[in-house]
Amino acid sequence: MIELKNKKIHNYINNNILEIETVIKDYTNYINTIIRNTYTFLPDEDIEEIILDVFLIVWKNQNKLDINKNMSSYLAGITHNLIKKKCRTCKLNENIENYEEQCIDLTNIEFNYLQNEKNKQILEKLEKLKKEDKEIFIMYYYNEKTIKEISKIFNMSEEKIKSKLFRGRKKLKKLFKGKEV
Repeated sequence: MIELKNKKIHNYINNNILEIETVIKDYTNYINTIIRNTYTFLPDEDIEEIILDVFLIVWKNQNKLDINKNMSSYLAGITHNLIKKKCRTCKLNENIENYEEQCIDLTNIEFNYLQNEKNKQILEKLEKLKKEDKEIFIMYYYNEKTIKEISKIFNMSEEKIKSKLFRGRKKLKKLFKGKEV
């Protein structure tokens, strides 16, 4: 059997119709792994929503698929785009909610204190990264710069930036679990 990572889209098409049930069965765990390895802070409900949205997008766009491409690459791209969209929405909603809470309910001091402590912990862990890696991480996740923009700023290839982000996430994950890197 062909390894899932190299399986072409045409393997999932029968009589010009995408066999979405087979795609779902084969790739749900793959998409779940991408999400959990990339963004560990998303709640389970958001992860399930993203997974369902990935398959919905594939189903709606089945006539536009390049049947000679790998299904895993196509799904990974959609997944990353949906995660970014979800994170931006969450960040925007969180900022609005925090602002409303601060304006309406000044008794929520404990919540604000915990948020500040959480932010301090994240910044403290970021300080343990190399300066360049920290700057790339902040540009991508906090300043919402694209990988292309960051690669131009640092005069590096996009693949190098992706690699630094991946390694940075792994280091932060270890640091938050209490393991030294």
